[in-house]
Amino acid sequence: MEWIIALLTLTFLEIVLGIDNIIFISILTNKLPEHQKQKGRVFGLSLALVFRVILLFSLTWMVKHLTNPIFSVLSTDFSIREIILIAGGLFLLAKSTMEVHHKLDIAHGDNQKVAEVTGFAGAIIQIGLLDIVFSFDSILTAIGLTDMLPVMITAVVISMIIMMIFSGKVADFIHKNPTLEMLALSFLLLIGFMLVVEGFHYEIPKGYIYFAVFFSLFVEVLNMKLRKKREIEII
Repeated sequence: MEWIIALLTLTFLEIVLGIDNIIFISILTNKLPEHQKQKGRVFGLSLALVFRVILLFSLTWMVKHLTNPIFSVLSTDFSIREIILIAGGLFLLAKSTMEVHHKLDIAHGDNQKVAEVTGFAGAIIQIGLLDIVFSFDSILTAIGLTDMLPVMITAVVISMIIMMIFSGKVADFIHKNPTLEMLALSFLLLIGFMLVVEGFHYEIPKGYIYFAVFFSLFVEVLNMKLRKKREIEII
């Protein structure tokens, strides 16, 4: 009975922690040609699944080698884990900022292209790099909840299958609602900042961040309904 509760709880948490992964993948794959979008989403989430399973099978090695300090700066120790978190956070900040500027250029008419088509290989490489970073949160959560490896792997696989099923709908919803896409990019900026701060050993309770994100999403949904109602009244 205990393993069932652990499995259900961990699966739910893995889906919640995978939201940022889905948003990033959705924004990138929405810039691909139409016939490659679904393929890109499935490929990206499959990479995420592979990285998570590899990390789970290498828990002993990961704890021993990735968390051992390799150098110090002003009495602050840095391991491979911290370096990956900082590098991933900076990459996410840079990428999200570029996307925000791109959206603003389109809105001001500075760029006549509706969407800048990204090469499939380039999109997958960017997704793969961030998948590695996002995998750490996922695996650390799994370790904190249970020490049963089969349960961890099953939860990760189930959560990824669920995300693959709904990733297309999430991507389409984000693409059809420009203000929601800007909110998603702001969320990624926040996650990038959090990763950098965490790399410097400052822990920010993730509950605060996810509450802020879901509250902002709730407000945006209300705004969307209000705009739709006003458009109907005008017609």
